[in-house]
Amino acid sequence: MKIAILPGDGIGTEIVEQAVRVLDATAQVLGLKFETETALVGGAAYEAHGHPLPDSTLNLAKAADAILFGAVGDWKYDKLERALRPEQAILGLRKHLGLFANFRPALCYEQLTHASSLKPELVAGLDILIIRELTGDIYFGQPRGRRTAVDGHFPGAEEAFDTMRYSRPEIERIAHVAFQAARRRSKKVTSVDKANVLETFQFWKDVVTEVHAQYPDVELEHMYVDNAAMQLVRAPKKFDVVVTGNMFGDILSDEAAMLTGSIGMLPSASLDKNNKGLYEPSHGSAPDIAGKGVANPLATILSAAMMLRFSLDQSAAADRIESAVKAVLSAGLRTPDIWSEGQGGTRKVGTREMGDAVVAALLGGAAAKATGKTITTKS
Repeated sequence: MKIAILPGDGIGTEIVEQAVRVLDATAQVLGLKFETETALVGGAAYEAHGHPLPDSTLNLAKAADAILFGAVGDWKYDKLERALRPEQAILGLRKHLGLFANFRPALCYEQLTHASSLKPELVAGLDILIIRELTGDIYFGQPRGRRTAVDGHFPGAEEAFDTMRYSRPEIERIAHVAFQAARRRSKKVTSVDKANVLETFQFWKDVVTEVHAQYPDVELEHMYVDNAAMQLVRAPKKFDVVVTGNMFGDILSDEAAMLTGSIGMLPSASLDKNNKGLYEPSHGSAPDIAGKGVANPLATILSAAMMLRFSLDQSAAADRIESAVKAVLSAGLRTPDIWSEGQGGTRKVGTREMGDAVVAALLGGAAAKATGKTITTKS
């Protein structure tokens, strides 16, 4: 099983390091063998190769069985032309690898109900799966650019434009993913759109409704995105599987992340039609805290668990990691983003200490350390 390791920028290197240590410990305990190879991506790749997604990195990602990704971006690259900005790396990987289905589970652990921005009774037991279409919509639609306006309120003025578009096959395939996922959960799908305003999303609504006819055992409701944003805060546990487009999914999944206590707890998987995937935390590179050793690695560690389950067919290993995370939270360890004053029995820890604790839980309380025996690493 070959895993491409793409740490990226900012806190990406710190959190991915802990996830790799956890994979190493899991391999030791269960007798698994992984081969990992690390490559530059994002701003780090731009500095070394003049492009955020060099061919060598893309080829590694294509050859691997799965990709573990950190985060990309830094304010210092904001003045680069758009094609060279670090964020183009993740967009390029999604496009070149056909990663059209983004799974973002928003799970509120019992131990973190008080870390949520909502009242504990609203989030206790929360378990939502947001499925975001990842390779269409306004993020990739053409044409796009800047020009001199020829109509509108200010003809002759400079304007910018993007194109929102979806084809029938794009909507059909993500709808099938959502309904199939719902069958494994509580058999309810909420399709989020803006059909009252946007022709693109009236088409989305129509196609999702047509696909639903093949899943009579699954309940389907349609909801406008503004109402969905409100309902996620008002009554989040009424949702089970949420399926939506690229832009709406980007926004709503970050909102849902705060229900869980911190976006530092939100893993994600981006899958192709064969379940090959890229796994990453839902948060960004956080350059303001990079190098300080305070970032929460749990979203990345949980993303590694998703990688084991979805792409590498190692559900037992994934269960082991998820149980270790729960054990660490039960022991009271908290990185700054999920720690607050007055929480008795908790202890604030840094990135490395949290990684140490998860590894120790995996090894049954043994001293946390990377063995280097079961993973062959290249750089």
